[in-house]
Amino acid sequence: MYNLYSSAAVAALLLPQLASATTLPTTPPAYVRATDPDPVEKSLAGQVLTDKGEALPGATVFIKGTFVGTSTDQQGNFRLDANFENGPVTLVFSYVGYDSREIKLETPELAINVGLSPSATLLNETVVSASRVEENILRAPVTIEKLSTRQIERISTPEILSGLGQLKGLDVSSASMLFTSVSTRGFNTAKSERVIQLVDYMDTALPSLNLSPGNLVGIPELDMESIEIIHGPASALYGSNALSGVILFNSKDPFVYEGLSVRLRGGERNLLDGQVRYAKKLTEKLAIKINASAFRANDWIADNMEATRSSANPQGSALGYNAVNRYGDNGYTFNQQQQLPGGTSPELYGKTAYLPGFSERDLIDDDNRTSSYRVQGAVSYLLRDDLKLTVEAKHAEGTATYQNISRFRVKGLGSNQYRAELKSSKGFLRIYTTEDFTGSSYELNQLGTLIQGSPVSDGSTVSYAQQFYGTYNAAYSQARRAGQTVDAALATAQTAANRTQLATTDPRFVTLREQIIDDKQPGRGAQQYFNSFLHDISGQRSFRLTERGTDLTVGAAYRQYRLGSNGLLFSDREGQRIKNHEYGAYGQLTQTLLEDRLKLAFAGRVDEFKNFKAAFSPRASAVYSVGKNKQHNFRASYGRAFRSPSQTEQYFYNDIRTGLLIGNVGNGFQGYNLTLFNSPQLLAAAQSNPAVLQPYEYTIAPLQLEKVNTAEIGYKGAVLPNVYADVSYYRSQYQDFIGAQTFVGNTDGSRPTPQQLAAGYSTAYTNQSQPTRVLYAYYNNNQEVRTQGVTAGLTYYFRKALNLTGNYSLNVLDRSNLPEGFQTFFNTPKHKYNVGANGQVGNLSYTVNYRWVQGHLQEIPFATGSIRDYSTTDAYVGYTLPKVGTTFQAGVSNAFNVNNTQVFGGPQVGRLAYLGLRFDLQ
Repeated sequence: MYNLYSSAAVAALLLPQLASATTLPTTPPAYVRATDPDPVEKSLAGQVLTDKGEALPGATVFIKGTFVGTSTDQQGNFRLDANFENGPVTLVFSYVGYDSREIKLETPELAINVGLSPSATLLNETVVSASRVEENILRAPVTIEKLSTRQIERISTPEILSGLGQLKGLDVSSASMLFTSVSTRGFNTAKSERVIQLVDYMDTALPSLNLSPGNLVGIPELDMESIEIIHGPASALYGSNALSGVILFNSKDPFVYEGLSVRLRGGERNLLDGQVRYAKKLTEKLAIKINASAFRANDWIADNMEATRSSANPQGSALGYNAVNRYGDNGYTFNQQQQLPGGTSPELYGKTAYLPGFSERDLIDDDNRTSSYRVQGAVSYLLRDDLKLTVEAKHAEGTATYQNISRFRVKGLGSNQYRAELKSSKGFLRIYTTEDFTGSSYELNQLGTLIQGSPVSDGSTVSYAQQFYGTYNAAYSQARRAGQTVDAALATAQTAANRTQLATTDPRFVTLREQIIDDKQPGRGAQQYFNSFLHDISGQRSFRLTERGTDLTVGAAYRQYRLGSNGLLFSDREGQRIKNHEYGAYGQLTQTLLEDRLKLAFAGRVDEFKNFKAAFSPRASAVYSVGKNKQHNFRASYGRAFRSPSQTEQYFYNDIRTGLLIGNVGNGFQGYNLTLFNSPQLLAAAQSNPAVLQPYEYTIAPLQLEKVNTAEIGYKGAVLPNVYADVSYYRSQYQDFIGAQTFVGNTDGSRPTPQQLAAGYSTAYTNQSQPTRVLYAYYNNNQEVRTQGVTAGLTYYFRKALNLTGNYSLNVLDRSNLPEGFQTFFNTPKHKYNVGANGQVGNLSYTVNYRWVQGHLQEIPFATGSIRDYSTTDAYVGYTLPKVGTTFQAGVSNAFNVNNTQVFGGPQVGRLAYLGLRFDLQ
């Protein structure tokens, strides 16, 4: 049965194991019928309470087997129309952490009081992402997390995804305040390409880049009903790119969550955050929903000035060095072949001097504000009580800093998304389209380099870089002639050359900066441009094959990309978009045995691609439940998943003059390793004897899919009456990881001749009209990589006023089969943990969490280095006035402003405290 209500808490009500009570209990919780002296328009009305008589705001009430439902207000009251023409109706009442209840009504009732008692198994929640059908979270076949509306509201980080680091097994990487990626089980990056992110099953990834920019273009927290996170491979049901997991945001149904909600927050770093949600049932069959949000604050700025691992000189060298967060600090190696004006000093041959470059703050200047603007509207219509049509449109854009092969200031980056969906109790048909756009985004590395390559004055043929190196050489030679030592002469040369650096206070710097940011042409400007479309159509149907617990789910999907960049990012030309596609079909068979204690599931999916061979992704799982209330659940699963290369990895074509970034879906590439070009004598010898080049040959095959095989075992359940545990162990084998390599080759993939190599050497292969260039191309590494890990979480529900939580994660990279120095890009701490507390005392609610992450090596395209241990303490407190529907809020992330640098080359994520107000009117 598919997610009928989009509410995981409500969806649970349709499962036999959660709605096992067919008659009402004889002891509380119970319901009481009464006569309402003031008749109302609704045919059903009442109040939902705890077994102690406390109101339960936000409880859901549904007519069983339909989409007709509502939620309770701050006093636990509800109203609902019901059609009794076809006989009695059954109401289903649900609230997270409480046993669900069903009430059968023969006639309308105007005052139904229902009491719910805490769940005997601590959690009565359901999830829909693990198996793409509704199931109890305790009996999900894989490791899965879920956050409810209340938990989401209490996350105090400025970006919702960065708060998910409080969960076990999740790694978060914030490249800036609003650009966060999430990964599970290793191979973390700042661009989360192996975990797919969905909102109501629509992919939020930008079609051009195949990455989700955090929740920058997602949905506001006010409209989030729940978040579900699958750990590990999920391609058997989700297809391409679900290599390491799935994050599913479930939005609120306008039929269930009516009313007006407003949230306002303000705080440090000039934080201003406003959200509004309005939903209304216009008729019993027609409902609308409108969301809008605006966020702005001063962004974090990266300022790591240590030397990169590729720097020829250490930090503090008199020859300069390449710093992590400095841009335009390009190096030049003095050599005999390329003489500088006046002749290069022979003592400098082989030494590399670096320009001073510009810091991130210099280049961003006063443009350090981060922002996010989102607006969404949806209309839902009940064709039948159990068949709903939804049409939705969404626009979102934001400004932040993104990190990949460089750091990018994404300014006005965003997407437009449109959806039409038909959903019933047994399946769905969904069509959606995503369009992305870049706004005025620009790359910092290119910006710094192009400023250095600009002429020192209008009309001059001498660039700032040439002036710097020429001055360095001349000053060094003069100092040596004056009798200075080598070290003293190098210091003198550096001082003299640094004076030629363009000052950031110079009006010419401002002019060049704006000019280069506004220019889209690679090699001349730093502005980024793409505008691509994704069209997706999918459907699913569930069948009950036998009454003995045999269920079948089948589905299929087709996806088309239409890539556009005017030749500035992709190899599209003359306005002709590149078309790419993939499609697949899946099935899942589930069988319950042994009085519903054993659940077996077998799933498989076949995906076909335009550029790659077909892929088959199987998953087999078993869950066995022990205990009177099935409170102990043991699971085991095996799955295979894959990731298809991103659209840039397939069709990249970005010519920045100093090199060509190129995709690899043709016939592969043949060329030469760059180490060859440190010896011009070899190039000269190759003219008569090409065989001397053979040791330096480099060959890469066309791209293929990344793959992983994972086996997992786990336990989830109530180890004690008030103690809930979730433990898992996994072991994975990865193959064909995609990386990138720089080499010299011909743009058509052929290996250059000795003559082509020699012709290009004098210009460093920057001549765009020549076939031989420095290429940056993607390839699959054929080295198998093995990992294993453990996650363990424990929650103690001491009482409503105090719940204690703790979790621990272990991720281990097996290096026993890896060559020395092999780069895995694992980028994951071996140890990390969280401890926290939360609860509610009267109208006061609170949560506090401490997270610690062990330092580790990060190998990312932008820079490689080690980050230190880091930690953060986050807290939230809210006080609600139920009668006026108002909640006063206060929160803080990284309360003690300690080291919290999550990405090498990224910023220190400091403290951010805020005060807020939330208003709900139903």
